[in-house]
Amino acid sequence: MQTVFILAHGALGEWDELVFLSIAAIFLVMMGISWVRSRVSTPEELDDAPEETTETSTPSPDRFPLE
Repeated sequence: MQTVFILAHGALGEWDELVFLSIAAIFLVMMGISWVRSRVSTPEELDDAPEETTETSTPSPDRFPLE
């Protein structure tokens, strides 16, 4: 009994399975490299402290209280 390949079937016969799987493998390797590079370039400590604002409570021409 012959093994049936269902991933890809076209003019290349059995070779199109190899082409399809090699393209999928190349894609997965590239995505893995991209993921590793993004994890390496991320700084260890992220600054989660809130930024200090210098807002004043007095109305100005640019800012006015909402009703």
